[in-house]
Amino acid sequence: MARVVVDVMLKPEILDPQGQAVQRALPRLGFDGIADVRQGKRFELDVEGPVDDAALARIHEMAETFLANTVIEDFTVKVES
Repeated sequence: MARVVVDVMLKPEILDPQGQAVQRALPRLGFDGIADVRQGKRFELDVEGPVDDAALARIHEMAETFLANTVIEDFTVKVES
């Protein structure tokens, strides 16, 4: 069984209040030197059968229509070994 990972992140031009809250909290917790934080989502899909071009196209379609809001989010699809 292969694993396909879909990472979803807000587009760079979209404000990320959760990321900003984490960034502001880090120095108070002793974690200095972090210039920016962006928060996203990660989906790990265990795929039955081979992960061929057709399966990747279907997963890309799933990400585009269901997992990500493509108006404000970008996503990547990658196969993990």
